[in-house]
Amino acid sequence: MEQNNEDVPVRLEKLMYYPPSKGYALILQEEGTDESAIKLPIIIGAFEAQAIALGMEKLNMPRPLTHDLFNKFIERVNYNIQKVVVTDLKDGTYYANIFMLDEFDEILKLDARPSDAIALALRVNAQIYVKRNILNEAGQKIEDKTLKVENRDEHYSEGNSNLDRLFDLQMKLQKAIDEENYELAAKIRDKIQELEDSETNFDEE
Repeated sequence: MEQNNEDVPVRLEKLMYYPPSKGYALILQEEGTDESAIKLPIIIGAFEAQAIALGMEKLNMPRPLTHDLFNKFIERVNYNIQKVVVTDLKDGTYYANIFMLDEFDEILKLDARPSDAIALALRVNAQIYVKRNILNEAGQKIEDKTLKVENRDEHYSEGNSNLDRLFDLQMKLQKAIDEENYELAAKIRDKIQELEDSETNFDEE
């Protein structure tokens, strides 16, 4: 039976704190569908989530972060990001491609982590896609605050103010590092750790 490799347009529905990994769940949902639609959760780290959150909010840091620097570079060489596609899932790891167009209308395809590809797409308003067979394989209905990860049901936290506080602290941490204020950076790291620990303990009760 031939696999359906259609590129399905999706939107980034939300980011949620994910206590089991002290990371975040990136939720992609097929465009034009309602809240009960199949959604694709991808677990990412805190710094990857911060990069995506900055892209969602169109916020600029005092100095350009990695994704901002990459975007500046491709603009300088006259490339444009056309789309990003989550292409594969192997042994629990997702893979993605970034498709760019040069000034001669030639297409360049780059392998990337989905988190990096999505962070870049958000900064340039490029469309995000997921292969249909990936949605069929790993997509799920998320209605009871439980994600299925590696064949295990894992609880997640949604809609609490701690998520906003974590992102705010992470952005302040990056600013402190950029300004070489390492004493302040150490204090902010301690606050982030306390907040993540409290979130995990709350989830386990």
